Amino acid sequence: MKIIIDLLEKLKLNVVLQAQEIDKEFTWTQLFNPEFYINLELGGVPIGIYMVLFIVFAETGLFIGFFLPGDSLLFLSGIYCEALAQPLTFLPQGYSPVFVIATLIALSGIIGNIFGYWFGSVYGKNLYQKEDGFFFKKKYLYHSESFFQKHGGIAIVFARFLPIVRTFVPIIAGIVHMKKSKFMLYNILSSILWSFILVYAGHYLYGLFLEKFDIDLKHHIEKIILILVAVTTFPLVMKAIKARKLGNADGSGDA
Repeated sequence: MKIIIDLLEKLKLNVVLQAQEIDKEFTWTQLFNPEFYINLELGGVPIGIYMVLFIVFAETGLFIGFFLPGDSLLFLSGIYCEALAQPLTFLPQGYSPVFVIATLIALSGIIGNIFGYWFGSVYGKNLYQKEDGFFFKKKYLYHSESFFQKHGGIAIVFARFLPIVRTFVPIIAGIVHMKKSKFMLYNILSSILWSFILVYAGHYLYGLFLEKFDIDLKHHIEKIILILVAVTTFPLVMKAIKARKLGNADGSGDA
């Protein structure tokens, strides 16, 4: 009996120590770092590819997913495509990891937009009565609606490359009951373009910098993320500045 008690005490101690070690390693800021999801393991088993696919689905299909990393996640998926594809043991020999990853991400993006369209058609109008919260800002809904009205169906393609907007545009399409066949055409086209452009860009730029300049982009992930965030959010910032100037001009005119 004493031996069993000693074993239980040791087991309890090991669990506590492991929990403390995990707590020391994990910080909440990692949730905004795409590399955290790509390299994530569960019980020693890499689950990065499944996390990437879920995040793509959530960011393109769930209105609470707008804060998740999108473009930078795809770019880094191209850099880490071989590691991401490693758990996919069911794939045949000789497959191209970058092609497989880009295809799976494109499929996840298509499914995400379909869910967003369905959600918008069924529940979307209720969002206009929803109060702002941590995971939801009504202004994003109005910005996306304005973007959709300005560009029409092609907005679904443009929205793929714009953070926040890509989350809400399929919902707007569902709210206005955009023709399903037209929506699916732009949905499939935009998801393929978004996925293959960013994933292949990450893959080939990684190889180019390593071969030509002896620079390993994996050692400069933070810089890459900052550059991608700056590039993708620039159009949104400029639009917000323009809208504020127009608002100020209208206010001065009324005065």
